[in-house]
Amino acid sequence: MNSTEVINITLPAIISRGIVPLPHNEIKLEAPKLETHLAIKEVMETSDKLVCVLVKKEFLNLGKEPKSFNEIAIIGKVTAVSDITNIQRIIIKTIVRCEVLEYITTVPYLKVNVVTKPSTSSSQTKELACIRLLVQELDQKAQSLFKGKPELISKVSEGVTPEILTDLFAHNLPLDYNSKIKYLNTIDITERMVMLLQDIKREKIIRDVEEEIDIKVKESIAENQKEFYLREKMKAIQEELGDKAKKESDIEELRKKIYECKMPKSVEEKALNELSRYSMLSSASGESSISRTYLDFLISLPWSKKSEDCQDILKAKEQLDKDHHGLDKVKDRILEYLAVCIMTKKTPQAILCLVGPPGVGKTSLAKSIAKAMNKQFIKQSLGGVKDESEIRGHRRTYLGALPGRILQGMKRAGTINPVFLLDEIDKLSSDYRGDPASAMLEVLDAEQNKFFSDNYLEEPYDLSNVFFLATANYLENIPPALRDRLEIVELSSYTEFEKFEIAKIHLIDKQLEIHGLSKTDFKLTDEALWIIIREYTREAGVRELERYIGTLIRKAIKTILINKETPIVIDENNIVSWIGKPRYSYTKLDEIDQVGIVTGLAYTQFGGDTLPIEATCYKGDGRLLLTGKLGDVMKESAQAAFSYVKNNAEKLNISPSVFKENDIHIHVPEGAVPKDGPSAGVALTTAIASLLSQRKVDHTLGMTGEITLRGRVLPIGGLREKSIAAHRSGLKKILIPKENVKDIEDIPETVLKDLQIIPVSTAEEVLEIALLK
Repeated sequence: MNSTEVINITLPAIISRGIVPLPHNEIKLEAPKLETHLAIKEVMETSDKLVCVLVKKEFLNLGKEPKSFNEIAIIGKVTAVSDITNIQRIIIKTIVRCEVLEYITTVPYLKVNVVTKPSTSSSQTKELACIRLLVQELDQKAQSLFKGKPELISKVSEGVTPEILTDLFAHNLPLDYNSKIKYLNTIDITERMVMLLQDIKREKIIRDVEEEIDIKVKESIAENQKEFYLREKMKAIQEELGDKAKKESDIEELRKKIYECKMPKSVEEKALNELSRYSMLSSASGESSISRTYLDFLISLPWSKKSEDCQDILKAKEQLDKDHHGLDKVKDRILEYLAVCIMTKKTPQAILCLVGPPGVGKTSLAKSIAKAMNKQFIKQSLGGVKDESEIRGHRRTYLGALPGRILQGMKRAGTINPVFLLDEIDKLSSDYRGDPASAMLEVLDAEQNKFFSDNYLEEPYDLSNVFFLATANYLENIPPALRDRLEIVELSSYTEFEKFEIAKIHLIDKQLEIHGLSKTDFKLTDEALWIIIREYTREAGVRELERYIGTLIRKAIKTILINKETPIVIDENNIVSWIGKPRYSYTKLDEIDQVGIVTGLAYTQFGGDTLPIEATCYKGDGRLLLTGKLGDVMKESAQAAFSYVKNNAEKLNISPSVFKENDIHIHVPEGAVPKDGPSAGVALTTAIASLLSQRKVDHTLGMTGEITLRGRVLPIGGLREKSIAAHRSGLKKILIPKENVKDIEDIPETVLKDLQIIPVSTAEEVLEIALLK
């Protein structure tokens, strides 16, 4: 079959989906096997292998009804068939247009009756003109429309017919589905040529616009990439230049600060040399940050800045009295220090060490000193410090090197004359990393601390303007070499009267403020406060007392909020219901005079207390038995007292046979409590003498003092606390060593008013007063 014959023929038909075939081209179709298998099988059995290719009117139409197909179809020759799973691929060489006259069958496959529709030409002249115009249009730009198909352009020079030419170019032109349908339905060659010219021109214009847009997009992308690259490069350059400019500015600022600090000349030269080294280091270098940190520390240290000290000693005294009750000796020592400062305009060389039990106000006293003297206050706790580098600092050769605690404290103070508290100096320890106590020698030596050397600083630093204060709980724990550089100021435990006044003046108001309760809503009577002090606390300071006051206030707040009761009054009648049963009880006075029972006076870390001593005897061989968990000193005192009585038996009307025929047992009650100290000799002597002479001891009399074998009474310590304990227990008089008369002035007036104090110098005087006739 050729494209010029008009033939009526019945052929198997297959459907072209998404493709509009035109004559004189080769098309490739893919269709489901179920749909095309039988039709293609019949086609391949014929000699000419002709098939009708039906075209859908609309691209998205999936129906198989006759009305869904275009009236004009294509007759072609099947040249190849391949089966792939469920799909059949068919290659068809299209020959001629045809008109579908009748759909003969649709099952099992389509079969149609068609008549061929050869192309016609309405005007050969017009056709020739169109060919020339087509040749002109097929320039370089038009050839790009058929990129990848150079054989199409060569067809023009080969002299193919206009019919073949139009169908070839129309089939390969990138047109939409509906435009291709127009080419299929147009039988006239001239009309198809005109349509082709129009479509080529339009596609060229579109292609020009696309190329223009593409060029602009590429240029834009290239420009953006170029701009991004340049910006990033510029940013890097600016950062580099900026860092250098910033560093130069930074160096000048550091140089200015170095000069403003007014450092000693040697330190200033060191700082300027380090600054010069820093300026040559790269910002990214690790040494740069180390060098900068060192310079910043040098600048932040106070070299010449000095706070204006208080020149009004009365104002300082008022401040100390306001913050602390009692501690008169300590306050006097502070005022002496301040007086020397005012008189000499220099910092005295004394380095005070406040020694006393916990809770007596050592640290708070140091703060008050700073406030009274108008100085900066710095506290550095030394408890548990084992490394010498903590005091002297680390050398800068080590990674993470830091200055010592002394210079760190000076940096925080910001002045060269602060009050510097070295807290818990007795708790310094040592290990393989060195002895920090030895490093403290240079700090606390007035002759050496002008040139204190810190490993990190590498230059001497003047600490001579610093008012150093140290605190310790136990004087014995301070190394002797270090203690030699300190002026010891001992703070004894507070008496009951002092605790009472401290609570009334400071503690209650402080706890009310902390807990947000007003004075009108809470009242603690004096009697209740005395009960707390005597029966709920046993301490040298007032920490436990403050905790109990805080507990009462918290319970009061809870009661106010729950029961809406106000004010809350706590007195001696309801104190137990608020904080429970008493924890401690003090020894009460015996009501009658008895033989062998003496009231001694003791001094403990919690204050004073009375110490009853009992003596008895029974048949034996003259041994002395001691019980009550006594220490070695008290045991020796008992032996000395026994020897004295034995030696003076005739004067005391004691038969010598008593010592041979009886064992003497001395017991100090509360056997679980350890007891020791050099002040029980007098009481032990009196107890033994009373027992063996069968003379009663005055139960209103207390006594304290050590005794020698010859009967001399030796001085004791803690007279103030012991006299307060005697007064509290109801004693009317006490015997004290004559050498302790100078300490009577320390006893509170309220105690002296009710207590008769009798000085004695010998055991004979003691027994004369204590033993009743």
